[in-house]
Order: sequence, then C-alpha cells, then structure tokens
Amino acid sequence: MSSLIKLELTRALRNRKFLFFSVIYPSVLFLIIAGNADSATEVTGTGTGLTVPTYMMVSMASFGALTAVLMGNSERIAKERESGWVRQLRLTTLPGRGYVLAKTASAAVVSLPSIVVVFVVAAAVKDVRLDAWQWLALTGAIWAGSLVFAALGVAIGYLASGDAVRPITMITYFGLSMLGGLWMPTTTFPTWLQNIAEWLPTHAYAALGQAIEQSRAPRAQDIALLAFFFVLFTGGAAWLYRKDTLKA
Repeated sequence: MSSLIKLELTRALRNRKFLFFSVIYPSVLFLIIAGNADSATEVTGTGTGLTVPTYMMVSMASFGALTAVLMGNSERIAKERESGWVRQLRLTTLPGRGYVLAKTASAAVVSLPSIVVVFVVAAAVKDVRLDAWQWLALTGAIWAGSLVFAALGVAIGYLASGDAVRPITMITYFGLSMLGGLWMPTTTFPTWLQNIAEWLPTHAYAALGQAIEQSRAPRAQDIALLAFFFVLFTGGAAWLYRKDTLKA
C-alpha cells in the first residue's frame, strides 16, 4: 500500500492545475474576501469576536483542504475505473480497503500545503497573530477534518462515471462550501437556511478552527457531526467499492 501512496503523491505533485487550485487558489480567495480589512476589523453578526482576516483564514484553509481531497479523489478514481487501472489493481495482492486508504491518505498529505500556505499569507499580509499552540492545533484540526471529505471524494469517484463525475463533484463542492459558511458567515443567510447549514459537515469543519482561534474547546455537536459524516462517507465508499467489484 505504501508504494501506491507514493505513486498517488507523485501523480498529484506533477499535476500543476490541481496544485494551483488546491494550494494557491484558496490563498488568492482569502486575500480577495478579506479585502481591505485589517487585523482590527471584526466580523459582524457572528458573535465570535474574531477579526475578518482571522475568521476568513480558517474558512479558506478549510476550503483549500476540501478542494485538495474532494476534487482530486473523485475525478481521479472515476477515470481510473474507466481506464481499467482499478481492475488491474484487483489482480494484485492489494486488498480493496488498501486502495481506499491509499487514496484517502495521499489526498490528506496533499491537503497539508494548502492549509499552511493560507496561514503564511494571512500572517504575512494580514498580520494575523496567534499563539504557537493555536497554529499547531489549527493545522492538526483542519488537516484531520479533511479526511471526512477525502472519504466523500472516494465515494463520489465510485458513484459517478467519468463523464458525470465532474458536474456531480462541482455541485457537491460548491454547495458544501457556500452553504457551510466557508465563503461567508452563515449569519448572513435567512433563518431557514441557517438551520440547514448547522447540520452540514463543512459548517462543523470551520467551527473547529474558529473555536481554537477563540481559545475554547470545540462544540461536542461539531465533533459528533464530523464523526458521523466520516463513518457515513467511508461506509458508502466501501459499499460502492464492493458493488463496483461485483460488476468487474
């Protein structure tokens, strides 16, 4: 399995378009959304007391990790299924769970640079300052949380065909990002939409980082929600993999 992970990492690092959208694009969006706000401008209406750059730093770091693990996994798996690569792997000693874990692990490794680059840009350009433990905790929480969406990417890759995977992934990707509050605070939404956003994994994902920035423990609801979706997505990916195996 380690050899497959190395192969997946090499392929991802050679894909310049993928690296741009997963590593550079979130930082550019951060600068655009943060705009002229400085380190003293607070986000209104959220009740967090965080400044605009600090609040959006977590959102865009989460968005970057989401981009890396979701977009990369879903399209690559769908194409590998059509090309027969997955069928060839089944002829080796690699177990099915090994393939799924290799995809998830390689995507998670690639997501780390997207998180770090957003943090560096926020600190250098927008003067975001946190304690050392907060930087480390933020990196760990956002990185670990991205595994939820890595599993979703694997599930979509087995659910959709090569032609349909991109639109399905894009709808899922932008829907979760916008409704989960990664691009703007959910407090700007109508009440009925805020109630829906509360139960989305992306909302809980961003809330983890915001809690760390506020020097408080994350809400149990957010942790439980992410754990639930991780089990749901990994279970769905495993079921779809077995179903795809029966077709081969």
